[in-house]
Amino acid sequence: MEINGTRILDTFAEAFPTWLSRVIITAATHDWAYKAATEATGFATSKIGCPCEAGIERYLSPEETPDGRAGVSILICSEKKNMKSNVAARIAQCILPAPTASAFDGFPDADTRFYTRMHYFGDRYEERCMVGGRRCWKIPVMEGEYAGEERFGTVKGIAGGNFLLMGKDQRSALAGAEAAMEKITGMSGVITSFAGGIVASGSKVGCKNNCFPMPASTNHLWCPTLKDRISDSLVPEGVASVYEIVLNGVDEASVKDAMRGGILGATETGTIMYIGASNFNGKLGQYRIHLHELFR
Repeated sequence: MEINGTRILDTFAEAFPTWLSRVIITAATHDWAYKAATEATGFATSKIGCPCEAGIERYLSPEETPDGRAGVSILICSEKKNMKSNVAARIAQCILPAPTASAFDGFPDADTRFYTRMHYFGDRYEERCMVGGRRCWKIPVMEGEYAGEERFGTVKGIAGGNFLLMGKDQRSALAGAEAAMEKITGMSGVITSFAGGIVASGSKVGCKNNCFPMPASTNHLWCPTLKDRISDSLVPEGVASVYEIVLNGVDEASVKDAMRGGILGATETGTIMYIGASNFNGKLGQYRIHLHELFR
């Protein structure tokens, strides 16, 4: 299959189940909401070495937020048992200290819920309050008052949707990856947790290093510099650089929509030779997202 002159390989992305919580961050301006969101999603690229995976979902208008202020929504992904600690820590350490910021639940109808116990920070000076019909806590802080929720929902989602962008050199491949991210950024229901949404060092499960074993190591099958040194390289002829876009989402449909949009955006640049996907022959996750089927 070819789209805009780019060859789409006949392969699939392998994704797996995860749990998600959505935090709505509001502030006096979108700029301050975004700054708080950036801090709250730090060190959260991959569960391989981070406590969770997290990313900025999209900007929210005042009409979409509980307190009628500018907002940004983020998604936090982790195992169900660790969700409470991840959400609580990021609100307490990243959102509560941010100027004018507040945090609200983005999944108010979720069946599974947990308490972050944020009001204890008020040291018994806190008070209950209602914000946009939601039960919140008002906490005195040095700038004035913080008002936000402490009860959050979590829902099942999927993680690890992906596609690979291949170019004749680093500049060409990166241009296509950036174009893909321009299409994906702001789409509802998905996040790309890596820097700029782009992965330069894709990984595989396991490690051959016995001295210092790691849970994951470089995905050597897709490393162009190893093409002539290994017998099972998957890098096509003429490709010198490969980037990966990894997506988590609230459901399979959202991830597929984002993959489709990102792939189309990349092909429009004319700099991408091939587009593939990373998988482990079905050994990692239960979801198989076939690239060709995205366009049928």
